[in-house]
Amino acid sequence: MKIAPFVRAVERHNASAAADGGPRLEHRLVHTGQHYDERMSRAFFDALDIPRPDTDLDIGSGSHAEQVGQTMMAFEKVIRQSPPDWVVVVGDVNATCACSITAKKEGVRVAHIEAGLRSRDMTMPEEINRLVTDRLADLLFTPDELSGANLRAEGVPEERIRFVGNIMIDTLEIHRAQAEALSVDSIIANNRLEGGTEQRAPVRLDPSQPFALLTLHRPSNVDRRETLEPLVRLFVDEIASRTPLVWTIHPRARKQLEEFGLWDNLLSCPRIVLLEPLGYPETLKLNMEAAVVLTDSGGMQEECCVLGTPCLTLRWNTERPITLREHGGVSVLVGNDPGHIRSAFNEAMAWGRQPVRPPLWDGRTADRIAEALAREK
Repeated sequence: MKIAPFVRAVERHNASAAADGGPRLEHRLVHTGQHYDERMSRAFFDALDIPRPDTDLDIGSGSHAEQVGQTMMAFEKVIRQSPPDWVVVVGDVNATCACSITAKKEGVRVAHIEAGLRSRDMTMPEEINRLVTDRLADLLFTPDELSGANLRAEGVPEERIRFVGNIMIDTLEIHRAQAEALSVDSIIANNRLEGGTEQRAPVRLDPSQPFALLTLHRPSNVDRRETLEPLVRLFVDEIASRTPLVWTIHPRARKQLEEFGLWDNLLSCPRIVLLEPLGYPETLKLNMEAAVVLTDSGGMQEECCVLGTPCLTLRWNTERPITLREHGGVSVLVGNDPGHIRSAFNEAMAWGRQPVRPPLWDGRTADRIAEALAREK
């Protein structure tokens, strides 16, 4: 979702360069294989109209060390075969860290899109990835002013920092009209889980009534039964009893729900709609229509901010504080404690939709990044 607008921005830059004689940006797209679930991977490439990658490393699943190590070995071959001037990495996944380390070892400059985000939680693999990547990067493209302040506090020289805005919002704006044209009922009908909701009467949402949207995938929420089981009880017994709950099931969450014997609890609840992983426009449409979003996804926090959807962030910290209500956003941190979630949910249902657009969250971030790279020698 962060690469798609950047690829388009490079194409626009090159079209302008052809007209005015400016420098072109040649690029190769390397897919590491982070989204090794075929449905999720295919959905991203198809829905976001991303060109097929020039190189697919096909890393797949594994521990943090396994993914980083395998990615470094595979990406080293890519760089040595045809050394680039820059390696551009995005976000905070294992591949971001691995490719940054490999590039610097090979003497290649690194540009980091979405630099400077900090959760201050060193138990998160993503936080380690952010710190390592930002320490190595030659250009740091920040999504908001708080991120730039983080980098300055860590001693990053000002000339390496570029405040460009949030590239995720580029993707949102590109797909807004497409998402608005979709039908919530059609999304549900076309994406009900196999072996799941179609075994009971199909669920139809009353367009005049609110619904809540849920996404859950982080290990801190789904990997321990003592955490996940109380959450499921809350969703089934309380939240779904108040308003229908649409839950797009991440493969990791489904695996743990089945392993802990919680899957049947969800299947037996007629007011919970279980969906396969969705493409981006479908997820965006549900966010546009939901009364409240419950999520542990950073990207969903950002989208809720611009769309104005009240957001309960199922984490105790966030690397995106700009989305929180105390910074003018629409999100609150509720962790994974049922009591906190219950109280915040009851309040959030009355908030209403209040769109907020932080500075430079205007849909043109990728163009600013492409132009900045074109100016580098």
